[in-house]
Amino acid sequence: MKFVLSLFMTPTPNIVPLAITAEQTGWAAATLSDHIINAETPKTPYPYTADGKRRWPEFTEFPDQFVTIAAMAAVTKRLCFSTNAFVLPMRDPFSVAKTLATLSVISGGRIMPSIGVGWSRDEFTILGRDFTNRGKRCDEMIEIMRRLWTGEYVQFKGQYYQFDRLEMNPKPVAPIPLWVGGMSDAAHRRAARLGDGWLSDWQPSAEIVATIEKIRGYRRAYGREHLPFDVMATPADVFDPAGYRRLEAQGVTHLIAQPWQIYYPGTAELAKQQESLRRFADEVIAHSS
Repeated sequence: MKFVLSLFMTPTPNIVPLAITAEQTGWAAATLSDHIINAETPKTPYPYTADGKRRWPEFTEFPDQFVTIAAMAAVTKRLCFSTNAFVLPMRDPFSVAKTLATLSVISGGRIMPSIGVGWSRDEFTILGRDFTNRGKRCDEMIEIMRRLWTGEYVQFKGQYYQFDRLEMNPKPVAPIPLWVGGMSDAAHRRAARLGDGWLSDWQPSAEIVATIEKIRGYRRAYGREHLPFDVMATPADVFDPAGYRRLEAQGVTHLIAQPWQIYYPGTAELAKQQESLRRFADEVIAHSS
């Protein structure tokens, strides 16, 4: 089991020092959440809560994921970096492919992004992106980015994107895995058909395991069951090494945690957050393999 530090709702100045501490204490990776803007009065209900309200308060910091990953990569040597998740169809495939390839080079291949199609029509509208076709566009974007990452001349003729032969460099120093996040059946099928892994939401472990089994069935149907496949999960009801080992046996490869919510709930103090990383490493990570 590999442990991934969630930096959701973490004060931006704390992030780089926390990355250093995470690497020193045996964490495998760090992950960041994605929002460009948050409407004061959202018209789109949040799909992952019963009342449709967002999990974060107003004025929560969402630093740019890729800029922040570059900063963390510059002060670490082994820590990997993910996104939880990156809303791909709010952007264009060329800029994203360029940024991820650059991050791959400067980090030595330590980037493993998770992507999603997004839920906030408000955000898409403000950014001038079509919300209604985001899933189909996302599929084309994944294919385009993988072609661009070859560093060779490529072309593409799709429904939403078309271009003649072009090249993009630098190319990644290693294949960039794309994990697909989401709880819908469409997301699970996309993960099975196009992804190198699946990202869960914060949900009960039984739901996570059931989804893994469903995705395995889809992967068999798509003839992709022989390919490597990771699962990055955030179980809402498992907090101990024995429980984590059971999840690992059932297909979870990466476990997202934010330990100061266990030891110092709600703290924004860097020293307490760093202490929590060390304590979690001693009490949980060291006993979960």
